Amino acid sequence: MTPRTDITWGTDALTLRLTADAGHPPRLALGGAAPGRAALPLVEIELAGHGRTGTSGKRHVDGSVSRRLRYAGHTTEDGRLTVRTHDPVTDLRAETHYRLDDGAPVLHTWTEVSAGKSTLDVESVSSFALAGVAELLGAPGQWEHEVSIWTAANPWSGEYRWSGTPLGEAGLVDTGMTRFGQTGSKNRITRTSTGSWPSSEHLPMGWLAGPSGVLAWQIEHNGSWHAEVTDRFDEICLLLSGPTRREHTWSLRLAPGESFTTVPVTVALAPDRDTALAHLTGHRRATRRPHPDTTTLPVVFNDFMNCLMGDPTTEKLLPLIRAAAVTGCEYFCVDAGWYDDERAGEGPGGVPGWWDAVGTWEPSPSRFPGGLAEVTDAIRAAGMIPGLWLEPEVVGVRSPLASALPDEAFFRRDGVRLTEWGRHQLDLTHPAARAHLDTTVDRLVTEFGLGYLKLDYNIDIGAGTDSGPGAPGHGLLAHNRAYLRWLDGVHDRHPGLVLEGCAAGGMRIDHATLAHVPVQSLTDQQDALLIAAVAAAAPVAVPPEQGAVWAYPQPGQSEEETVFTLVSALLGRVHLSGRIDLLPPERLALVTEALDSYRGYRRTLARAVPSWPLGLPGWRDDWLALALDTGTETLLAIWRRGGPEEVCELPVPAGTHTVVPVYPRVAPGGAVLDAENGRLRVDLPRAPSARLLRLSRAAAPLS
Repeated sequence: MTPRTDITWGTDALTLRLTADAGHPPRLALGGAAPGRAALPLVEIELAGHGRTGTSGKRHVDGSVSRRLRYAGHTTEDGRLTVRTHDPVTDLRAETHYRLDDGAPVLHTWTEVSAGKSTLDVESVSSFALAGVAELLGAPGQWEHEVSIWTAANPWSGEYRWSGTPLGEAGLVDTGMTRFGQTGSKNRITRTSTGSWPSSEHLPMGWLAGPSGVLAWQIEHNGSWHAEVTDRFDEICLLLSGPTRREHTWSLRLAPGESFTTVPVTVALAPDRDTALAHLTGHRRATRRPHPDTTTLPVVFNDFMNCLMGDPTTEKLLPLIRAAAVTGCEYFCVDAGWYDDERAGEGPGGVPGWWDAVGTWEPSPSRFPGGLAEVTDAIRAAGMIPGLWLEPEVVGVRSPLASALPDEAFFRRDGVRLTEWGRHQLDLTHPAARAHLDTTVDRLVTEFGLGYLKLDYNIDIGAGTDSGPGAPGHGLLAHNRAYLRWLDGVHDRHPGLVLEGCAAGGMRIDHATLAHVPVQSLTDQQDALLIAAVAAAAPVAVPPEQGAVWAYPQPGQSEEETVFTLVSALLGRVHLSGRIDLLPPERLALVTEALDSYRGYRRTLARAVPSWPLGLPGWRDDWLALALDTGTETLLAIWRRGGPEEVCELPVPAGTHTVVPVYPRVAPGGAVLDAENGRLRVDLPRAPSARLLRLSRAAAPLS
């Protein structure tokens, strides 16, 4: 009789079933059902010299190493299941770790692989591999039409553009070849990001939706990543990983005794989309570094967007400081340009002339004749906390630092230092690079009494660096991980300092980054009509208490236009900008009213769960809506951007009995509740216009 091991582990919220026997690798199923014929090994591993078995193609499944893996034991402790496997041919050993979130159907997983007696050239290691997804989602045998893949295009300034497509329409079809002894179509649907902007084309998350469930996923890495959906024996499989050799020029040679740990991923299984996304939101909150900023949600004024645009001076800043204090801002961040003493105007690509000279981060005497301290002192005197913009990972080609630091402190390939848009990329695995950044941050925080740093990153350096062990993709991975450790070091030395993550707006929207910074910039979008779509969709990926949304009131705007831009920020982190120093009194009063209203409910955002009563926002939709459920009430933002329809009807939570305006308190139009049928009728007679409403209901636990 063949020895067999069955492991059932989990909670009432989610159960894992693993089966292993002497003739097969351990296989995984979710939801308690036994792994079926299509089941995959716990981890898919590719080594140089060891290809696939039984099939070929670009897919990262059916590798011969993974087929040979055999069960070598397991442990359960501290809420974690660890399964050990071993390849008898190469002596490779793997430990696959599973951890469940308390009381939620959320699984966090990663794998560590180690070389035994022989040196191994590793080319790919999956973080998560699961087959049987069609049955799990209620579509066995019907996955072509009944299962859809949802992902988000994430272009610069057009982030969070969600769309769903049935697998068949996306290109994955049942070719019928399993009836003739084949494993499947050899095809796949992929989403892949290569380089140091992990979300510059697509967000590193998505979900598969079927008739009876949704399987949502996120890859928790701030660099290259890969996701693929494949078919196998009339079923579908989901595979998630960090960088690979095929897609990202990643590989790593492991000497005997050496090991490699994959990037972690998290999946959530739920009956519907909003519930699955609520569980991912809960996971993000539970696993990020604690910081008081994510509970107090202070209002930040930043002088950049549709304001000074990288051209700050004492003369320009002092009136803005006075106006920001009047409206009730609590932080004032001087954005880009404070170090530029050349005053050369615009450079290549529409950026300022200082673009290729950054790196030393010293204040400009010509911009601040009385010193930058005159400005930061004025900020404190106005009752606010000062902050500065910094782009720590880059050094301009004209900066003296480019020659002062050793060549090994920069990204290189084939011995040549990399240059992108006039900048070099620091390699934070090198001690000289880290020492430069630590010295810079400590000096600025101490000298100017800073409480806020906006950390931007405006280049994508590509596949990586080969300065260290491994291929360029591994050099990037090592830098990515070093950057996160550097962020933690800054927090450790300056516990009260607020760090804002930014990468040309939303080019670094990943949970690895979000777990290490309390605030994340969502976009560089300058158009108030378009940023509404960004703000409404962003909570799919970023908890509302972390997502910084620009609001930029301007002289010459109508009352409704001013309200519109402010509403876009009121269900996230308010980052006020615009020429508020030039606003007439009645418009400045609208800004003050918005911030007064925000302070009344902002702490509730840290526990709020998002949903989308009109569906996920389309980029050109006339009407948009975002709801945040705090347990006993719902905060609802609704925007009318255009179109002939002056009235919008939308569903409201069961038990809603009262609707009151939050902002503005008095405005044209209105909102009428049909409590019996659970519908709300919103009348906005002019476009563009927007409103923030509070929907109250009987007390109920958070979903």
